[in-house]
Amino acid sequence: MSGVAATPVRGLLRVTAPLAFGRRHVTPLVTEFLDLHPEAQVELVLADRNLDMIDEGLDVAIRIGPLPDSRLVIRKVGEVRRLLVAAPSYLARRGVPTRPSDLLQHDTIASVAAGQGMLWRFGGSARGSSVAVAPRFIVNEIESGLIAARAGRGLARPLSYQVADDIAAGTLVRLLREFEPAPLPVHLVVPSGQHLAAKARAFLDQAVLYFQRLAVIRPDGVP
Repeated sequence: MSGVAATPVRGLLRVTAPLAFGRRHVTPLVTEFLDLHPEAQVELVLADRNLDMIDEGLDVAIRIGPLPDSRLVIRKVGEVRRLLVAAPSYLARRGVPTRPSDLLQHDTIASVAAGQGMLWRFGGSARGSSVAVAPRFIVNEIESGLIAARAGRGLARPLSYQVADDIAAGTLVRLLREFEPAPLPVHLVVPSGQHLAAKARAFLDQAVLYFQRLAVIRPDGVP
């Protein structure tokens, strides 16, 4: 018995994601999507600020962190954590911090693009704690900060997916685990109140499966 032919996926799909996450994990998803749908096009817009989906004409967003915008339809696909890390060479030279307040005696590397600023917030209690750091090195994108951290230049606060390989390989060490803040959700997002086009629905269906396989956004995905 013959079935109804599926509607071909065609046309331009505009997708946005955070810069580092988009480079590492959304680009492979997009290339898989293009392989499956030869009549489709994708424009991938990478930005560390949340672009307005309606004003910017975006079809799908991958976002990390809380989402207060009520105009969005949201599906959680994973979570990441804000870690404190340093290279073994740095720790051998300067010692291992045992509590957040110890950071005042250490060199730090801050990424202003990640919205960290100079006040580093920690968890571990009902109220948590904050430390006002005076970083030796300030960057506007995470990769430069990680290069410096691997070289032993100080303590850094990347997201867990950004350093999963480093921690597994021992090039960076995860510190103050018991003081880490609550995890941040990873969401797939589309604008609400709009008909979901076939191209967007196909991308979302594939993205859900793709992110289910992505170990670094599972709760136990980082050593």
